Amino acid sequence: MSTPTDVPYGTLDLMVLKTLQGPDPLHGYGIARRIEQVAQGALALNQGTIYPALLRLERQGWISSAWGLSENNRRARFYTLTKAGRAQLAHETRHWARTVAMMQRLLGDPT
Repeated sequence: MSTPTDVPYGTLDLMVLKTLQGPDPLHGYGIARRIEQVAQGALALNQGTIYPALLRLERQGWISSAWGLSENNRRARFYTLTKAGRAQLAHETRHWARTVAMMQRLLGDPT
C-alpha cells in the first residue's frame, strides 16, 4: 500500500456525512478512524482536519452534536446526521457520481 495522502479538496464533508449515516452517533476521533479504515490506509486524517470540518457541518445544520462519554469514559462530543444532512448527503453523492463518471470518460481509453 502507498503512503497515506491528504484528503482531496472538497471531499471531506461528503466523507463525514456518509460516515455519520449509520445509526449510532460518533465522536470526532471515531469519525476520523472510520474514514481511514474505509479508505484502507489511503488517507491520513488529523484533528486539524476533522474538527474544523465538524464545526463547519454543524454550522450548516447538516450534523448535530451532544456531549457524552467515549468508550474510554472520557467526555466527548458525539455527532449525528440531521434531516438536512441526509438531504445534503444525497445531493453531494449525486454530484460526486457525476464527477467520477466524467473523469472516467476523460481518463478512459480513447478508442
